[in-house]
Amino acid sequence: MFTGLIEEKATVVSTVKAVDGSQLTIRAKFVMEDIAVGNSISVNGVCLTVVEYTSESFTCNVVAETLRKTTIGLLEEGNAVNLERAVRMSDRLGGHLVQGHVDATGVVTVIAKQNTEWEMWISFPQELRKWLIPVGSVCVNGISLTVADLADSAFKVAVIPHTLAVTTLSELHVGNLVNLEFDVLAKYVENITTYRTL
Repeated sequence: MFTGLIEEKATVVSTVKAVDGSQLTIRAKFVMEDIAVGNSISVNGVCLTVVEYTSESFTCNVVAETLRKTTIGLLEEGNAVNLERAVRMSDRLGGHLVQGHVDATGVVTVIAKQNTEWEMWISFPQELRKWLIPVGSVCVNGISLTVADLADSAFKVAVIPHTLAVTTLSELHVGNLVNLEFDVLAKYVENITTYRTL
């Protein structure tokens, strides 16, 4: 479980393709402080497991299903990524409940720079509209953001200067794909109301 508050912007060292997935190695600093094999780390919003590490990098295996559903397979050497370690039960929950289980990819359709902040519109599959509400939470590339405006198949977020400085959002361009995870509480409510027994 994560909060969507990015701890570090890190760099991809290598990606190695395999028949049934790939292996991703990332150079990091802050998240290396207490790293261990088996730890969960959110990489651009995708929950991955550390399988090995050195003093300055860690490696994760990425299965084919994750490559199909997310943008992880598009990463190349030198790309920047957002990192967050799994939340401790004693931590403050400053963002929202994020599982690192990507629901879909979206496309950046508009970037409007407003003084020191940015407004961005991101399109998404229309059938997932049920999980979004105005001023609700959404996770974009692992970043907990607030829905500022909402249409049938797109939402707007307003990004403050701090978030632009410490995440990869400032590197996005119109047409880029992003990982989207919608609020898990909305999914549970839908499931309960759809499949409840009388």
